[in-house]
Amino acid sequence: MDAQRRGAAVEIAGLRKEYFGAAGKVLALSDISLSVAPGEFLCIVGPSGCGKSTLLRILAGLDTQTGGTISVDAAGWPVQNAMVFQESGLFPWMSVTDNVGFGLMTRGVPSDEAATRIEDALKLVGLTKFRNHYPHQLSGGMRQRCAIARAFVTDPGMLLMDEPFAALDAQNRVILQAELVRIWEQTGKTVIYITHSIEEALLLGDRTVIMTAQPGRIKRVIDVPFPHPRNLITLSASAEFGQMKLDIWKVLEEEVMRARAEEER
Repeated sequence: MDAQRRGAAVEIAGLRKEYFGAAGKVLALSDISLSVAPGEFLCIVGPSGCGKSTLLRILAGLDTQTGGTISVDAAGWPVQNAMVFQESGLFPWMSVTDNVGFGLMTRGVPSDEAATRIEDALKLVGLTKFRNHYPHQLSGGMRQRCAIARAFVTDPGMLLMDEPFAALDAQNRVILQAELVRIWEQTGKTVIYITHSIEEALLLGDRTVIMTAQPGRIKRVIDVPFPHPRNLITLSASAEFGQMKLDIWKVLEEEVMRARAEEER
């Protein structure tokens, strides 16, 4: 894809999210402040229910914050972004080509330009031979590759990913992790990636954000020092990788135990 938009720079300051539940007002996110550099691959881990997905939905413009600010490239909000979920969300009645091009169609992109961009996106994820297939004819990994192509074809400033490989088997997950890093390096997009896997966060990210139990706050931000491309088998043999994994797990374990203690009060 020629003349791509560069990755966006994101600045989050004092972000807060409240909602009303069955027991009254719930504070989901509290005082989230974070800077994301253009083209950075940022991973977020945290206990279940800590607000990771809520934060991503706010960044995607699918939800609104109660307080705080978000700025992108020191300008307005929201930036053009794309989101990839755990489920591919493909339309079963559409072919791969039509699924990938759906966002372009809704934006009124001219058909000639759309055809070129769709072809480029299919090449990016290795699905050109499957352009006329339908979702039920694809494996789980191929459906997620199609979802990634659908995200990249719109040339987003930021790609938001909510555990996109969690439902895949181990082999497909490893393959798609490597594919995603290749695409990220090739396109230079800013990626914010939620995962429950510490290994995945260290394998993919430039930095890993650790969130507290609800209300979600940022407890630590860890720089990941390993150069790309990374290989999980090689990294697993590294003492530094093992220590970082242990350090993150200790922080998460502390938060999980704290949350359980508060629930039992």
